[in-house]
Amino acid sequence: MPRRTATMLASTLMLIALLCAGVFIPVPYSEMSPGPTVNTLGDHDGEPVLQISGHKTYATSGNLNMTTVRVTSADYKMNLVEAVYGWLAHDNKVVPHDTLYPDGKTEEESTQENAEEFSQSQESAKVAALKALDIPVRSWVIVSTVVKGTPAEGKLHAGDVIKAVDGTAVKEPGDVAKLVTKHEPGQDVVFTIVPAKEQAAAEKERRTPTKTEKVTIRTAESDDSGKKRAIVGISAGTDHTFPFSIDIKLADVGGPSAGLMFALGLYDKLTPGSLTGGKFVAGTGTIDEAGKVGPIGGIEMKTVGAREKGAQYFLTPADNCATAARDVPGGLTLVKVDTIDDALGALKDIRSGDTADLPKCTAKS
Repeated sequence: MPRRTATMLASTLMLIALLCAGVFIPVPYSEMSPGPTVNTLGDHDGEPVLQISGHKTYATSGNLNMTTVRVTSADYKMNLVEAVYGWLAHDNKVVPHDTLYPDGKTEEESTQENAEEFSQSQESAKVAALKALDIPVRSWVIVSTVVKGTPAEGKLHAGDVIKAVDGTAVKEPGDVAKLVTKHEPGQDVVFTIVPAKEQAAAEKERRTPTKTEKVTIRTAESDDSGKKRAIVGISAGTDHTFPFSIDIKLADVGGPSAGLMFALGLYDKLTPGSLTGGKFVAGTGTIDEAGKVGPIGGIEMKTVGAREKGAQYFLTPADNCATAARDVPGGLTLVKVDTIDDALGALKDIRSGDTADLPKCTAKS
């Protein structure tokens, strides 16, 4: 066989071998890409995203779109060819698998966590919107979860209202841990609670709960990597009673990043006029009950998805601004927001057309 032919054959075989290796050898990466965007002022799957009853609502216009990111599943095994393609593609992002699924988290665990975060984000959005409108919301501290095999198991239950610990009134979830950790492991701590069933009955009957109980629990020693401390094995959270019915209907979405847009959508529906002035505004960001906007993941994918849908403005958490500003889709203005009040102020400028002073994201912000 001539040397030239042999060299070409060897090169071809080598190329085939490399391609096969690229296709069949898995790499520890996952992919993110732009996901669907949904107008919180509109319908999804045939019904309004935001449903309010028992309070006057107003007509809206324009768009206040929440945005999402698609990610490959925890079980998906990406190969080298797919990874290289993702790195080269402008609209996709390849990241280490552990970034999306830390500590070997399974698909089921990730889905459950995202669902819980999404549910919590809805509650926070409702509270933030109503507080911005000066509409009172009743809140109280509850037992969110009870860890199996800990001293609290069988004594406290999810939904129990925590009124006091050792006689000291509890006003926010963080108070519970502070009061418990004043003890040494092995000492007793006394919870004053309204049982979950009594609380549920009182809410249904629109009355103040009348039944309280005192529950004594012997603390145990923490077994995590932090400083040793007394624990009982619960996590505390907040529950609310709203003065009218608010329901958010959006399936197949997880995580906390739609909080800001839900809050703005509710604010728009509960006030006369249009927040957007008919403009197409999209955005993202977590929100807490005080209206503080927090950062999210996948900001570059969300801006791309929003612009592809037609967004003109994108409300961007302040902590995501620098990353988002590195590659802004043409025709999209990134607006920096740190609170719901920032967002409402920006929307006022957008609907009036006076956008010269909008707080825009820059690569240094």
